[in-house]
Amino acid sequence: MGHYGSGKTNVAVNYAIYLKEQGEKVAIYDLDIVNPYFRTVDAQNVLQEKGVELIVSPFAETNVDLPAMNPASYKMTADKSSFAVVDVGGDDRGALALGRFSDKIKEENDYEALLVVNKYRPETKDFNGVLEIKEEIENACKIKFTGIVNNSNLGEETTAELVIESDKFISEISKKLNLPVIFTAVNEPLVKEVEKKVKNVLPVSLIKYGNWI
Repeated sequence: MGHYGSGKTNVAVNYAIYLKEQGEKVAIYDLDIVNPYFRTVDAQNVLQEKGVELIVSPFAETNVDLPAMNPASYKMTADKSSFAVVDVGGDDRGALALGRFSDKIKEENDYEALLVVNKYRPETKDFNGVLEIKEEIENACKIKFTGIVNNSNLGEETTAELVIESDKFISEISKKLNLPVIFTAVNEPLVKEVEKKVKNVLPVSLIKYGNWI
């Protein structure tokens, strides 16, 4: 979960593939029913190739723009044999969709709720901005965050230096919120340079208009 433009969809897709490559059974659930422009469905070919089940709105890839949830989303808490990676819509409005499942998620108590932060987005450029987004989302979905993902980037203009520079900022956010940094998402070509100075790097590929680059 995170602010619009934080890159949470790209993080969710790559994390699902990472879990699959560890030998796990994985399904990814797209609950981002607010934003019709960039969804996990953009990576459906890659996910299918990797063996990751994708569950999206029934209107994805159509001309119908309605905030509809796929009934199969209820497998998220019902299917105990599979990891569920959930891409939640930005801010409090998007997080309301996850609130439908909050009681069962908390009852099972076997989850991570990750706050995706991009230092280079204007809404989360400082602690107060991150705190505001965090509290809005938690209040909407009724689930407390358990960790942070550093996804600080400027898209294809991202350099290793920018990622390394963001690490100090995210570490300070981590201390103030008392939430651990679970991993830093880094575009694959930059990984070798970044991992020399940043811990827990998760290599990611980028989704761009249906292409995997």
